[in-house]
Amino acid sequence: MRRSLVAAFALCLSAGVACAQEPTKTPIKLDIVNDALPNSLTGAPGNAEAGRKVFLTRTLGNCLACHQVTSLKSEEFHGEFGPSLDGVAGRYTEAQLRLIVADPKRIFTDTVMPAFFKNEGLSRVRPEFVGKSILTAAQVEDVIAFLKTLN
Repeated sequence: MRRSLVAAFALCLSAGVACAQEPTKTPIKLDIVNDALPNSLTGAPGNAEAGRKVFLTRTLGNCLACHQVTSLKSEEFHGEFGPSLDGVAGRYTEAQLRLIVADPKRIFTDTVMPAFFKNEGLSRVRPEFVGKSILTAAQVEDVIAFLKTLN
């Protein structure tokens, strides 16, 4: 239990500290089709190696704080709060993964996973982070490219 709380705290800390997107007056609009985002947020595929770095970086994705990934067993502090991501590429399509990363509450209403590509409708946002998303569109695409390697 304590480990789960530590992981959840780490996730919240990373989400609050590292907003990559510059503030914008325009809300991010996602073109959702059948519980998925079929189109790249950038118009181009992501880079799996860059996505791995975002996935692991505590001030960006910090995904390992909550999720386990066997292929990353050399990395420390795998979380047990979220589901294992082993085989995630076989469980979800690329379009579904994109929505899960961008705005997971659209699929999993009770999740504590933050929306990594959303800049409105958020609660308890520090003033310096208002209007910013945690990750840029390119970083989301990079994470998706990395997740697609997890068969």
